[in-house]
Parts: sequence; structure tokens; C-alpha cells
Amino acid sequence: MLMFGDEYNIVRHFPDYFLDYREVLDPSIRWTDRLQSSSGEWSGNICDFYFRVYNKIIKDVKVPFSMKGGDRIDDTPVHKALREALANCLINADYYGTRGVVIKKDQDRIIFENPGYIRTGKEQMRKGGESDPRNKTLMKMFNLVNIGERSGSGVPNIFNTWEDQGWKEPVIEERFDPDRTILTLEFVDKTNKEKTAKKTSEGSTIRNKTIENMVKIENYLKENGESKTNAIAEYLNLSSARTRKILSEMKTIEAIGTNTNRKYRLKDNQK
Repeated sequence: MLMFGDEYNIVRHFPDYFLDYREVLDPSIRWTDRLQSSSGEWSGNICDFYFRVYNKIIKDVKVPFSMKGGDRIDDTPVHKALREALANCLINADYYGTRGVVIKKDQDRIIFENPGYIRTGKEQMRKGGESDPRNKTLMKMFNLVNIGERSGSGVPNIFNTWEDQGWKEPVIEERFDPDRTILTLEFVDKTNKEKTAKKTSEGSTIRNKTIENMVKIENYLKENGESKTNAIAEYLNLSSARTRKILSEMKTIEAIGTNTNRKYRLKDNQK
């Protein structure tokens, strides 16, 4: 068992809640997989937690076929980014805090939560170039096995990797009382999100225009009384079909007459 001084003893002293991995891949089940430092089924130390969790969070990462020197390369920038995110979460955790490290994985995202505020500040963490790890011994341990960046470039590399994959930009959240840092990585196509946002915006614009035309129709009927669809359509500069659609949605007017001679007027309580 690998031990590394005070950080190891801290976690062993509070085993009930300090290391917690939760995986929910089936919405009908609360947890499809869970790993806690208090379970008694494993050592409960940080090093063991790191490797067990890392192997769980990379299970669904696609590995393109690539060869180097006759050997297949099974490592990708996404693997490296996930290693960095997990190591960063553990290295910067405040193990004297009131809440523990929680890693959550579902179908399209992974959330890394650790107790403690961001010592360099959220903006500096995103920008990189400045490192102030809370647990330097842990950082040295991970560096010895080529995990983690010494120069503070780890988080920017995560953002760059997500950008290269075309995924939604990672989100860094900082909470206080109790202090907590949360990094959310989504495996979601950014273009789909943008399309959805654009569609929502376009839908809102169309709805606003429809409401504007409804007000115009009410004003027109107040001035002109009973009117046919063609006359209203000409006033709005819309097609007859579009005008009939708007008229059918209005609760303040009523149709009178047959299909061939149908007219519209304001209801009595709207005049």
C-alpha cells in the first residue's frame, strides 16, 4: 500500500464520506456503480481511489485505431484530460473541510467536486500558467507517474481538448460556506447545443412577431368592424394561410358566417 504522509492520514481518518464515486447510467436506478472510502471493500486511500475511478470514467471513451512502432496506441487527449481533471480534483481538495470528494458520472457528463475554494481564483485556473496546489505531496506523487501538470496548464489543456472534440465548453463552479469547487465535463456536441439555442431564439422571435400581429388585428377590427381574411391579410402584408393561422389562435375574436363568406370580429367584451 502506497502512503504519502499527512494527506494519506487525513483521508484514512475520515473514511465515511471523503472519497465517493457515483455512476448513474440507468435513470431508473439510483446508482449503477458506487465506490466509497468507507465500504471496507478496498484500501480507501487516495492513490487506490484515483486508479479505480479513472478506469471507470474512461470505459466509454472511444479510442481511434492508431499504431506507433508496431504497437497500438490506446491513449488519447481525452484520456489525458480526464486524468488531469481527476488528479486536479484530488490534489486541490481540502481534506480538513466539511465535505468530501465526489465524482459523478452519467450518460453524457462527468462532474468532479472537491471541498475547498480555488486558491488561484477561477479566472486564473481557467487561464493557467500559475499553480498553487493545496496538497503538494499529492501533486509530487502524481507527477512521478506522469499524471498532472506542474506549470498550471492542466485545466487549460482540458478546455482545449474539449474544444478540439467539438464538445460543450467545460464549466468551473465555485461555491462558498462550505467552500467547494466543481468541474463539469460534458460529452455533448457543441453544435447541437448551438442549434438548439438558435432554434429556441428563432421560435421566440416568431412568437413575438405573432403577438405583434394579433395586436394589429385587434386594432384593425376596432377601426373597421367585421372583416374578411383577405382584407386582414392585406393589412398585415401576410399570406391568407398565415393570417388564418393567427386568427385561429386568437381568443379575443370570433368568426361569423360560412366558409365562403366568413368574417371576423372582436368579441363583445373586447370592443
